[in-house]
Amino acid sequence: MTVRKAAGVAVTVGTVLGVVPMASPAQAATAPTVSAKGAFLLDNATGTRLYSKYADTKRPMASTTKIMTARVVLSQTNLDLDRKVTVRQAYRDYVAAKGASTADLRTGDRVTVRQLLYAMMLPSGCDAAYALADTFGTGDTRAARVKSFIGKMNKKAVDLGLTNTHFDAFDGISTTGANYTTPRDLAKLARSAMKYSTFRSVVKTQKTVRYATTSTGGTRTYTWYNTNKLLGSYTGATGIKTGTSTPAGPCLVFSATRGDRTLIGVVLNDAYRYTDAAKMLDYGFGTSTASTMQLRTLPAGAQQD
Repeated sequence: MTVRKAAGVAVTVGTVLGVVPMASPAQAATAPTVSAKGAFLLDNATGTRLYSKYADTKRPMASTTKIMTARVVLSQTNLDLDRKVTVRQAYRDYVAAKGASTADLRTGDRVTVRQLLYAMMLPSGCDAAYALADTFGTGDTRAARVKSFIGKMNKKAVDLGLTNTHFDAFDGISTTGANYTTPRDLAKLARSAMKYSTFRSVVKTQKTVRYATTSTGGTRTYTWYNTNKLLGSYTGATGIKTGTSTPAGPCLVFSATRGDRTLIGVVLNDAYRYTDAAKMLDYGFGTSTASTMQLRTLPAGAQQD
């Protein structure tokens, strides 16, 4: 179970309040009611808003932060996804100290950047997120590199026009209470990240088995399960990321493709996040399958987020 220590933020900064349905011929006639404190749904092809609930109210986002971590890594010039990274004891110490979700990376193992993306996005490994921040930040110390990486996250937010988003963490475990976004911004971020084929491949994977070289030259097998239960439950689901913390509540950034349409949505602080995501997708697709959806269960011992 992921435990996050972050201050909550819930400030309305826009003029879009309450539920704003955007009906079209392809959609169901009646907009769904969702429990989320904030929600947003868009058409991936056009960016058109399909559903909105307190879309511009700033809220903590928990581990959905890792979408930006992946986005920054994937935008690196001449990125080598097969680059080897050595797992440091500091990464394990960090998740132990924070009580955070983990990919259980073992000290001294040599893992690839690609493997770290899977380790971060499937079991929501904060150790993997730390490794990526340490690897792709700049500076002479680990603290400096992490600070540099978070700076890159904020710069990317500006570049993407995410005017109501700010990061103070690489994984969503806020250090100052200034790690927040809005449903609209988070959907825009997800849409940007989904342009990368590597990101799409990672976030749609329900389970992966990966092999790493240990410090003694042996081989270690890692098995990671995706915490996103919408995958394998809602027909056409393709991602994207869960997040849960005390201040943020249960969060979900989700996507699905049916026919030639792909929809991307967000629910923040939603105890019924999977059901509500399915209802929103049904609304966008003009279907009615949410009521019969059976949620995929995670194996005993798998990370929950």
